[in-house]
Amino acid sequence: MFTLPDSWVWDFWFADDGERYHLFFLYASRALHDPDARHYRASIGHAVSTDLVRWTRVEDALVRADAPAFDDLATWTGSVVRHPDGTWFLFYTGSTRTADGRNVQRIGYATSADLTVWQKADANPVLSADPAWYETLGTGAWHDEAFRDPWVFPDPDGEGWHMLITARGTAGPAFERGVIGHAVSPDLRHWELRPPLSAPTPRGFGQLEVVQVEVVDGQPVLLFSCLAEHASAQRRAEGGPGGIWAAPAQSLLGPFAVDAAEPVTDDRFYSGRLIRRRGDGPDGRWVLMAFHHTGADGGFVGSVSDPMPVAWDGRRLTVAGGSAATTAELARSAS
Repeated sequence: MFTLPDSWVWDFWFADDGERYHLFFLYASRALHDPDARHYRASIGHAVSTDLVRWTRVEDALVRADAPAFDDLATWTGSVVRHPDGTWFLFYTGSTRTADGRNVQRIGYATSADLTVWQKADANPVLSADPAWYETLGTGAWHDEAFRDPWVFPDPDGEGWHMLITARGTAGPAFERGVIGHAVSPDLRHWELRPPLSAPTPRGFGQLEVVQVEVVDGQPVLLFSCLAEHASAQRRAEGGPGGIWAAPAQSLLGPFAVDAAEPVTDDRFYSGRLIRRRGDGPDGRWVLMAFHHTGADGGFVGSVSDPMPVAWDGRRLTVAGGSAATTAELARSAS
């Protein structure tokens, strides 16, 4: 488990340099007292590990910029990939405020030769919501302009790169509009926004946070997170939990059947990330890590879990041991 005694830790993502796993995470000081205030004080920290369990914190990766800038309020969730020339790219969400105090999210990147010293791109931001396809402050009734959590991966056929984005469609009830935004790039530096890879649906969600796609046990899987209060009316009527969700897909580029999503955890865990351990056999298995969201007292926890083995059972993504495994992991984190 990764925890900081003086700060809350929440969304995170990984890079693997072949020798060490790198954990990039959002954090904010507990001196704020109110965990809901953490979002507008977020910086991107960095820790390293050889086993995904024991972590050593190293110097921070990124902090917000001085105003005016697309990331002058906070730096939020992203992903890391390596260009064929050896350069590491950290894509992240930049948050800023409008004159009336509402939040607008756009996407930028930073580069590094060693995963330690990062330089923000002069071209930032490289992507923002286009009202032709995506809800913006002027076209919707959501509390912010949701366009964040970039998940970047190489094209399966070798044709450049893809980015999946937490975004919202332009039609439908507010709590059904969550969609998987999409952009493409030939070189990681220049990006073209495309229409979403999913559609609003009555069994959908207001937002699909921290998206990721992987092939688990031969099945392409879309992973995302959404709390119960941000799910559609139909989902809430079904009484399903909020937390981490997974849906089958036809490929890493969809189509994504969001209405077929099944819960992987309840809201004790959030912002799940899949990572495949190095090696053969059990050491090469897919595992899920997430941040501890809701504690036994109902309050916010703010630490990163230990790895939990997962599998595709033919219908859904399951954590090994089911609820017992997640309960045990939560108990360890509280001790």
